[in-house]
Amino acid sequence: MRAFDPNPDADISPTALRRQFTPLAVPAPGLPSSQALIDLGRKLYYDERLSAGNNTSCNSCHLLNAYGVDGHRLSTGHDGRLGGRNAPTVYNAALNFVQFWDGRAANLAAQAKGPILNPVEMGMPSGDAVVARIKTLPGYTDPFKAAFPGSTEPVTFDHFADAVAAFEGGLRTPARWDGYLLGDENALSATEKIGLQVFLKTGCASCHAGQGLGGNSFQKVGYTHPWPDQHDPGRYQVTTLDRDRLVFKVPTLRNIEKTGPYFHDGKVASLDDAVRLMGENQCGKNLTDKDVAFVVAFLKSLTGALPQQYISLPLDTERAHMSKVPPAGN
Repeated sequence: MRAFDPNPDADISPTALRRQFTPLAVPAPGLPSSQALIDLGRKLYYDERLSAGNNTSCNSCHLLNAYGVDGHRLSTGHDGRLGGRNAPTVYNAALNFVQFWDGRAANLAAQAKGPILNPVEMGMPSGDAVVARIKTLPGYTDPFKAAFPGSTEPVTFDHFADAVAAFEGGLRTPARWDGYLLGDENALSATEKIGLQVFLKTGCASCHAGQGLGGNSFQKVGYTHPWPDQHDPGRYQVTTLDRDRLVFKVPTLRNIEKTGPYFHDGKVASLDDAVRLMGENQCGKNLTDKDVAFVVAFLKSLTGALPQQYISLPLDTERAHMSKVPPAGN
């Protein structure tokens, strides 16, 4: 098959692209602005003592210094068991229209309640057990009061989730791509611009558009050709509707070069292979090696810098982890 021949007349000007894509806004509009709430969420995000095994935090599977993933096909939970799906990045997750691969959580706060109660992940037996655990830990009374002023009961499971969600809402990584959309046509190289043309001509933007280049729709894997592994029924587990078999939330492409392995099962290690598989199974296009290389070059322009100050480890976290507490539910 002949390699893609870029069309010099194709309009990839920032003005034209903003019909499908939106630059990333920082800070996020409409999210909680209380610094006390964000600081509490950061502290909770890193705290391993909130797991049944006293050894697993949100950051164990969604490492903030590694673009929000752990680099494994499946993540290991508090008791050494593997989870059932690949851990998606937590960066830019606030852009998703729903959370989890199957969309079972409506927002970040609802999502925050999932892993901590999942028997394979953090393993806490109930929301009440989470609250009881937090109340035994030094250093949380004042932060909860500051984050929820006027509340007669600051430490609740809902407040735990709200705080984690507020912190995660600030995990945003603007990239060179955003500069391009805002009018800096030198933000992308000539090769990346060809990759953008291949990306658009192949049809990738039919699912990967908007502010997150994904995260705003459900799609069936294997749209044009059967998906190689159909073991996971996807959203069907949530709805039990036949139309939702093999349907998953479309992931964001932001930082995609840093967040492999890929797809819900983590079975594709290479970004080149992921692009090739998407071209064939979702778009019905057999991309050449040269086409794939161009698309990958463009995708690398979506990698942003990590917000190092924002994700810095709370000062008391390391000291706190030296003093473990008894496992929950025993």
